[in-house]
Amino acid sequence: MTKKLLIFDMDGTILYTLEDIVICMNVSLEKYGLPPIGMNDMKAHIGNGILSEVKYACRDAETETVQKVFTEFNKKYAEHCRDHTRPYDGIPETLQILRKRGYVLAVVSNKGDYAVQELCDQYFPDLFDFALGEKEGIRRKPAPDMCDACLNHFHMKKEEAVYIGDSEVDLQTAENSQLDCIVCAWGYRTLASLQEHGAKHIISEVKDLLQIFV
Repeated sequence: MTKKLLIFDMDGTILYTLEDIVICMNVSLEKYGLPPIGMNDMKAHIGNGILSEVKYACRDAETETVQKVFTEFNKKYAEHCRDHTRPYDGIPETLQILRKRGYVLAVVSNKGDYAVQELCDQYFPDLFDFALGEKEGIRRKPAPDMCDACLNHFHMKKEEAVYIGDSEVDLQTAENSQLDCIVCAWGYRTLASLQEHGAKHIISEVKDLLQIFV
C-alpha cells in the first residue's frame, strides 16, 4: 500500500536540540547541588522522555531531588528551548517538497508537548498537520499510543504510514505501533548502535527522504 502519512520524531531527527537540553539540565542540576552532565553523555539518552532523562542526569539522587530537578528543567526549557536549537540542514526544504508531493506530515515526540508545539510553530509553520509531545493522559514512546493517536486523527491505516526517527526508542515505537520505520543516521545515536538495535532501513542524508518518498 502506498504511504500517505510520514510521522517524524523531533529530537535528533528534524531538530538539533542537544545544546538547549544540556544547558537547561545543568542549570537545574546546579540549583540542587548536583554535578553537571556532559554533552555526549546526555546525547545518548535523549529520546526516552523528560523524566527518564532527568533521572539519568541526577544519577543517585533521592527521589525528592529528582522531582525538583524535573520541575526546574521544565521551567527552564520552556523559556530557553529555542536558544541554540535549529533544524538540520535541508529539513525545512525537504518537508516542503514532501507536502507538495501530497504527503501528510506529523510529529510524535517524547519531548514535552509545550516544547513540541512551540518549536513546530517556530521552525516549521504550516508544515505539520499533527504534532504531539509528552503530556498527561497518553503513554509516551515506545508505547504505541502516540502513533495510534496520530493515525486515528487522520483515519489512516497502519499500512499507510511510516515512522521516521533516530534512536532505538523510535525503532521500538515503530515495532510496537506496527509501522514501517526509517532511521536517520545524523541524529543522537551512532550508526553502530542503530545497527545493534536492529535498524534495517537507515538513511545517512536528509535528501535520501526525497528519493524514498517520490
